[in-house]
Amino acid sequence: MTLDELLQIAIASAKKAGEQVLKHYHAGDYTKEIKEDDSPVTSADIAANDVLMAELKRLTPDIPIVSEEVGALPLAERVTWQRYWLLDPIDGTGEFILASGDFAVNVALVENHWPAIGVIHAPEHRLTYYAQKGVGAFKDNGESAIQIKVEPYTKDRPIKVAVSRRQELNLMGQYLNKDFRFEYVALGSCSLKNCLIAEGGADCYLRIGPTGEWDTGASQCILEQAGGSIIDSEFKQLSYNQRDTLMNPDFISLGDPNFPWHDIIKPHKTDR
Repeated sequence: MTLDELLQIAIASAKKAGEQVLKHYHAGDYTKEIKEDDSPVTSADIAANDVLMAELKRLTPDIPIVSEEVGALPLAERVTWQRYWLLDPIDGTGEFILASGDFAVNVALVENHWPAIGVIHAPEHRLTYYAQKGVGAFKDNGESAIQIKVEPYTKDRPIKVAVSRRQELNLMGQYLNKDFRFEYVALGSCSLKNCLIAEGGADCYLRIGPTGEWDTGASQCILEQAGGSIIDSEFKQLSYNQRDTLMNPDFISLGDPNFPWHDIIKPHKTDR
């Protein structure tokens, strides 16, 4: 299948999973528990995962799948994959539980160890962001789709930093150069903050804390195709399907490639 065809499958599957998520969200009839990594999971996550797995296995039976809610095979069994689906059935489960609306279904196609397709569907906001390698990034409100680009950085305005609604600014502030002016823009899920940068609503996002490759795959494709990038906390590229662990190091999402992040953000090392 071509990337064009696979993109349409990813969009349709994400929207179908989003319908299932909204049924649980609006009815409030879901269960929740805490996983071993101390992150929450609900029956809505599992329902969305079931939809995505069923659709993608039916439509693309030859493409392997890695999902947050299923896990992955050992690296020795998956390192040779040329293509695979990378899923986060609900990115922002905490926001789902708190009923903020800031959650999304994430679907990425990783090709040769890098995201080639990214779809982020925010069902409560009725928004779908999507991108394909070499084609561009787009935002669809259900009526029309527009191409999105990162915002050029200019020194005459504060740097817009995307943050979580409950993020401790003091923790993040230790990595920012206080010689610059900052404006904080609060939003929920990790992927939606990256989309905010992709459409020009913020300049950067510092993620301090655990995430998996499924948290960044789809939004990395969208952000890159909009002109931005994601790097780890030591200013190196993230990796996909190249390590035993699927956990990311801390990372930095950036908009304008001319953004002077070397002067603004301090590097640090994480063990994940």
